[in-house]
Amino acid sequence: MDSARTGEWSAGFISPAGERPRGPLRGWYLEREFEIDDSVVEATIRATALGVYELRVNGRPAGDQVMAPGWTNYDKRLLFQTCDVTSLLRPGVNRLVGHVGPGWYKGVLAWGIRRRNRFGDRVALSLELRLRFADGRERRILTDADWTSRPSPVRSSGIYSGEVWDARLEQGGSGPGLSRRYQSRGVKVLPPPAAVPIPQDGPLIRRQEVLPVREVLTDPSGRTVLDFGRLLTGRVRFRVTGCRGDRAVLRHAEVLDRHGGFYTKNLRRARQKITYILKGGDKERYEPCFTFQGFRYIQLSKWPGPVNPEDFEAVVIHSDLRATGTFRCSNELLNRLHENIRWSMKGNFLDIPTDCPQRDERLGWTGDAQAFIGTAVYLADVGPFFRKWLRDLASEQRDDGGVPHVIPDVISNPGRGGRPPGRNPFHSSAGWSDAAVICPWELYMAYGDLSILEENYPAASAWVDYVEKRAGSNRIWNGDFQYGDWLALDEKPGAVFSATPTDLVATAFFARSAELTARMAGLLGRKDDSRRYRQLHESISAAFRSHYLDAGGHLTARTQSAQVITLAFGLVRGEARDVVASDLVELIESAGRQLTTGFLATVYLLGVLDDIGRPDLAWALLVRTEYPSWLYPITLGATTVWERWDGIRPDGRFSSWTMNSFNHYAYGAVGRDLYAMVAGIRPAEAGYRRIILRPRPGGGLSFAEASLETRHGLIRSAWKISDGEMHLSVTVPEGTTAAVIRPLPGGRSLDNEELEVGPGDHSWTYAYREDPK
Repeated sequence: MDSARTGEWSAGFISPAGERPRGPLRGWYLEREFEIDDSVVEATIRATALGVYELRVNGRPAGDQVMAPGWTNYDKRLLFQTCDVTSLLRPGVNRLVGHVGPGWYKGVLAWGIRRRNRFGDRVALSLELRLRFADGRERRILTDADWTSRPSPVRSSGIYSGEVWDARLEQGGSGPGLSRRYQSRGVKVLPPPAAVPIPQDGPLIRRQEVLPVREVLTDPSGRTVLDFGRLLTGRVRFRVTGCRGDRAVLRHAEVLDRHGGFYTKNLRRARQKITYILKGGDKERYEPCFTFQGFRYIQLSKWPGPVNPEDFEAVVIHSDLRATGTFRCSNELLNRLHENIRWSMKGNFLDIPTDCPQRDERLGWTGDAQAFIGTAVYLADVGPFFRKWLRDLASEQRDDGGVPHVIPDVISNPGRGGRPPGRNPFHSSAGWSDAAVICPWELYMAYGDLSILEENYPAASAWVDYVEKRAGSNRIWNGDFQYGDWLALDEKPGAVFSATPTDLVATAFFARSAELTARMAGLLGRKDDSRRYRQLHESISAAFRSHYLDAGGHLTARTQSAQVITLAFGLVRGEARDVVASDLVELIESAGRQLTTGFLATVYLLGVLDDIGRPDLAWALLVRTEYPSWLYPITLGATTVWERWDGIRPDGRFSSWTMNSFNHYAYGAVGRDLYAMVAGIRPAEAGYRRIILRPRPGGGLSFAEASLETRHGLIRSAWKISDGEMHLSVTVPEGTTAAVIRPLPGGRSLDNEELEVGPGDHSWTYAYREDPK
């Protein structure tokens, strides 16, 4: 049994002797030599750090992960990684080097006040090297007082700021401008942290692919700008030649302005700058160690000698995610949208689901995660990724059941870095903190793993109990800070808060989470809990109707967002549902068939229109290319999803620089509709043991196809319209059954046209004409 699982961790946490709590945010080498003979048959390292770390054995990398041990609240959850280093050892003297930087542990986090030392003020490394010999002997080498430390060439490093690498220090440091402080010293053994290290419980962050320079440009300042062709998360690897002390300075940006200028204002106080100081001589190679950037373009602010684009590569990094979904259709802009959504997920799934990878934020916003998870489960096997993050969430849940807005919580909880900003408590807002319920439910429906519900039920039920207390006996949740339908377009231009009353949104999500928690309790055999939360859901729904519907059955809030959320969560029934559905259609039509919804309601918009019998209107919104729409950014060359519908306005000007990310997956939640509406792939039972295949042709498309790799095997749905005929083919995996609802002439699908099919390939061809609407 792994000793760390039993609450034991023998290795010490060693910190460089020269580390200073308020000193430079720099890198350090922690080193140890040891001797072995040639009888070692197995060598394994278990390692973690307070900070971020890399390991080398005899100068060669130990493992291929980057930014380890990832980002958690290190006081509560500290993960260790394991790698086999048998092939890296040699008889005689061996050298083990840990390279440690500040990372999320000690570096600057959050915006505005620029707090540092959030989790601690000294970086540290802790590892155990286990050696097993041919004769059965075992030996352990631990981090302890016998190790030495010295500054590394990383003179400064930050998640937001970038990195300064002084290559003159690569061999221990000597020569002009370098002092004795760069020589080896001892280490300080720190007291064990509050959290006992536990095994890595999510996918590792790794280098995933490498992109070449697509184009060389010159900006209005006369500086060289390199375009890698797409917006990505990672860092630039480059080669450079020059004299000792020369500098190569690279700045990173997502977009260029309408004049071709290098645009960094939207980064706020994130510098995203790399400085490399040359040691001189032969061509030098460098890739940053302890940081990452969100960028498409780099500007060479300083560069010794001529620029050769072949000397630059963009290294894409993100958590290991196995792709599971594919989508393709006859509309190339929709294909681009699907690809952009996938790339926004890649760029923001870096150990935690972040909101953006470029500005001085990059936080695990719960609202963005719960909005997007329904799409993520189609695109990739995100079960391990979200399982890890939901454990982070549970570890940060407040004693009263409240849930912070970002996980890890570096905003509402001041930690060791100081007080949180302003009066906003930054915890427990509807649609954000509901991630405690919605995320595990989506994972369960996608993968059919009941243990996901078992593990997350305590956090989910505690959250609903918290809201029940805040809402009180009338079941209307008001009086607390709420984001509402964030960044909706139904308020004055530039506003971040929606015109939809935040208490309506909050009460609707209260009802939804109570309903899902009741279902969880039932599936887990908690009959009393299931009954209680079901009754709570009924009482919230009744209170919602009483409070927000007028005598004619109309919602008092005349916004698209209000109608969508109400319909999506089943809060109105019968004639009232018909009234609200009619109002939604009228609001969309009166707006010129354009959407005005924000982060929360947009998730459900197309699905609601499909459910109320207006797939034609859903299609009109989906294939719209004018602002505002999903395809509008693509017409301007976007390669990821934007934070704002008007990130770049039709006149070429930018939206507000204070909050304008060009890689923000929230509106990418429409990806679910490409699979569930266009191709029609949906789970009828958790884990796709039973499947619904109900494609919805439209939007002028001549064909569409999608596939999804599930726990049972591959599901595929494909349709094609040609010469007045519909060709529909599906693949159903072994051990499952599917309800196939065929598109009928006129473009409508009726429930009584359902066909039950078993495993295998099935196809149909029949007369078909598209709905004339």
